Amino acid sequence: MSVLTAPRPAEPIARPIVRDRSIDVIRSASLVLVVLLHAMMVGVTLTGDGPVFENALETEWFAPVSWFVQMMPLFFLAGGFTAIGSWRRARDRGAGSAAFVAGRLQRLLVPAAAMFAVIGGGLLALTLAGVPADIVATAGFRISQPLWFLGVFTLAQALVPLVASWHDRAPRSALGSLFAAVLLIDAARFATGNDAVGYLGLAAVWILIQQLGFWDADGRIDRLSPRVRVIGAAALLSVAVLLTAAGPYPADMYANQDPPTLLLVLLGGAQLALFSLARPMIRRIAERGSVARIVDAIGARAMTIYLWHMPVLIALAGLSVLAASAGLFELPELHSASWWTTRPAWLIVAAACVAAVSIAAARFERGPHDAPTTSVIRAAGGAALGVGSVVVMFVVGLSWQVAVACALMGVVAVRLARARRTDPSVVGGRPVAFHPQG
Repeated sequence: MSVLTAPRPAEPIARPIVRDRSIDVIRSASLVLVVLLHAMMVGVTLTGDGPVFENALETEWFAPVSWFVQMMPLFFLAGGFTAIGSWRRARDRGAGSAAFVAGRLQRLLVPAAAMFAVIGGGLLALTLAGVPADIVATAGFRISQPLWFLGVFTLAQALVPLVASWHDRAPRSALGSLFAAVLLIDAARFATGNDAVGYLGLAAVWILIQQLGFWDADGRIDRLSPRVRVIGAAALLSVAVLLTAAGPYPADMYANQDPPTLLLVLLGGAQLALFSLARPMIRRIAERGSVARIVDAIGARAMTIYLWHMPVLIALAGLSVLAASAGLFELPELHSASWWTTRPAWLIVAAACVAAVSIAAARFERGPHDAPTTSVIRAAGGAALGVGSVVVMFVVGLSWQVAVACALMGVVAVRLARARRTDPSVVGGRPVAFHPQG
């Protein structure tokens, strides 16, 4: 069966929620936390041998903290909740799965292609300016680190029609099969000692967590009693703790992201249970006008913020080195008292700069975009190129040449996702503007 031609379920299922503002809140809050966390990771010092760029959170004390600040499961839970609702509404309007996927691709890959093009120009400029090659390589590596999310999220969204149909037909079987796949991948990885095997979990783990978002969208989680949800969250976290204490899993939840492991699934399940308990309170907060405006502003630029926050942080790190080299101020030693006291100011500056760049670049994400193609082959090709650009970046490394190649792959993917003049969605020889929902 084609990924893009999943059949409709035989019987409609009651959908208690069309849009849940609490989902918008946790997605926006999680994104802000990710940006601030990555800002805290930026460690820059100036030595007699030149600047040194480090991950300031690679410390022993961060492992227990990581259990509270690992927000990527919430991202995919919220993505699943939103995506299955969008797919069902599109399907009910008569839209095909190819058009749905193509619309999602435009929303994701237009801003990504623009970002890669700018990054390519920036890395080339650094090279031509005579910046040492190892520093340019470090900048490219740090910029690329969070971009795994682009490839995995693109894949997960492209598979929504298929996995949503699977969920509608057999929700327990879908969840159980994906869970079994995660267990097998982890077992093979630890049995062979080959970490590369674990990267198969980039699909299995995150699509499984997205599938939990489908269950939440159906109201299945809210129908559980509060007592069951508390016990469930406690049980999942207890198993995760036991696996780190007595098993092969690292205690750092970010180490469990590279490659992704079963622990992220357990954490995601616990987060979902606890979030569902807090949902009524979060909804009340979301109804406040000021909160709603902030959440909507972040939500409309979510992918732009995610794509651009690390390039902005790396640029700020470079500017701080230049300023320190000019004697304007001193860069404090990592984790010293001076370093900690300057973190609030650093976070404020970082957040302000990320916000400014995101506002400027958001037009690529918001559209309007062209009408999506109705061709399964073109939509599948666009998805393959979009995911492939991220794979190429991680296999080869992010240099200016690779960034330009990724930008070109993104442009071709977007062109494939657009309707042709002969498609039914094209009127008068020109594509109709399209605004992807959700």
